[in-house]
Amino acid sequence: MLRRLWPASLLGRLTLVMVAGLLVTQLAANAIWSAQLRAKSRVEAESAAQYVAHSASAAIRFFRSLPPSYRALVIQQMREMGGTRFFVNLNHACVDVRQIAAHPLADSVKATVGATLKGDLPHSPGFRLAFAWPDELTVSDGVRLGELPDAWVQHILLLQPDPAPILVIQTELEPGNWLYMAALMPNPYFLNANDPWAWDRLALQGLSLAAVLLLCLLVVRWITRPLAALSDAAASFGQGDHAPPLPETGSREFINTARAFSAMRERIQRYIEDRERLFISISHDLRTPITRLKLRSELLDDEALRNEFEEDLDELDMMVKGALQCVKDSDIHENPAEVKLDTLLGRLVRSARLAGHEVGYADSGLSVRAKPLALKRAIGNLLDNALYYGKRAEISTGSENGAVTIAVRDHGPGVPEEALASLFDPYVRLEHGRDQNDGGLGLGLGIARGVIEAHGGRLILENHPEGGLNATIRLPA
Repeated sequence: MLRRLWPASLLGRLTLVMVAGLLVTQLAANAIWSAQLRAKSRVEAESAAQYVAHSASAAIRFFRSLPPSYRALVIQQMREMGGTRFFVNLNHACVDVRQIAAHPLADSVKATVGATLKGDLPHSPGFRLAFAWPDELTVSDGVRLGELPDAWVQHILLLQPDPAPILVIQTELEPGNWLYMAALMPNPYFLNANDPWAWDRLALQGLSLAAVLLLCLLVVRWITRPLAALSDAAASFGQGDHAPPLPETGSREFINTARAFSAMRERIQRYIEDRERLFISISHDLRTPITRLKLRSELLDDEALRNEFEEDLDELDMMVKGALQCVKDSDIHENPAEVKLDTLLGRLVRSARLAGHEVGYADSGLSVRAKPLALKRAIGNLLDNALYYGKRAEISTGSENGAVTIAVRDHGPGVPEEALASLFDPYVRLEHGRDQNDGGLGLGLGIARGVIEAHGGRLILENHPEGGLNATIRLPA
């Protein structure tokens, strides 16, 4: 599965590695940062909890020092003056408070407040602590916080627009008299301070990650674009096209590579031209002496010696013709074009049938981009071999896995498996081949393979399960 997901192109691989590296780094940094943030928030919240608890213990002492009949009057005066640090109320029993969802930091704050209150007021009967949301907070029997006058709470608690959790402290002053105090923490939104996944932080990290990824993609594309140009130039040169020289721009390494490739292409081109001139010279220089030797051999009186001379000269002449044929059939200078296989193969089939051969073929409607004359010679060589050695041939075409296939099958005796690899060697002819075609040179398959490989394809020879040899051409679709 990993191999299937792994991109094939260098651009895809570099992009995937850089994206994965950035994501892993971002997640690791977030994990470290969130751990530090939680630890810092916990220390700050516990310090604030101690401050709130000391203030609450002072308020509790104050109300305990007042006569019970004066407490309500003092609370009323504080409300009219605008309130104090706490919203204070007196109840006859402990009020049931609906708490917020469980939160580790809120539990730590309540534990710190409770411990501090017990330390300041060791003789107190106990404390009831809770965090509640303003819209769900009950201040006395049946009375919610939202039902109170705004003047009583607007300077003490945050109700709008973004409510904050409220700490509620309840303690019994005397039997039947409960003091109810509600207050905000010094940092009202302390529960959100240690959340590394808050939407604003995620949005900021997402924007920074997107910017870095975009720059990485641009850099990767800038790096790989010259390599793609180099690959295209190599493919065009391999197929015989005259591509323009590579631009010497970009990084120093690519400039050096482009210069080395251009120099290599020029050396190969000079070698090909020198080879063509060499074979032209061979054609001109060897044919004349061979002809003179043949004429002189006719003057020999010894018939046996004359026959030996003529056989050696015929063999030499055949080798020269074969070498020239290899160059002539392989080096075909054409421009690639869209070739309709039905038209090209139809001509070959009609020519074979006019010569009295039996060839089967069905139209397929497929096309390939190739050099028409070179491809025709390659398929013609395969068809000639099939007709020489099998008497009857069948041609079929198809497309599979991004390639166009052309199969030429004969109905001959086939080829021994150990001899298949040597069929492409020059001047190699099997025993039954010499019997069927004594005038051949054993060069047709090598020429056909050279032409097919120049088109970026493959020529595969294998014995057909039902008998005979099957030659399959695979060309890029």
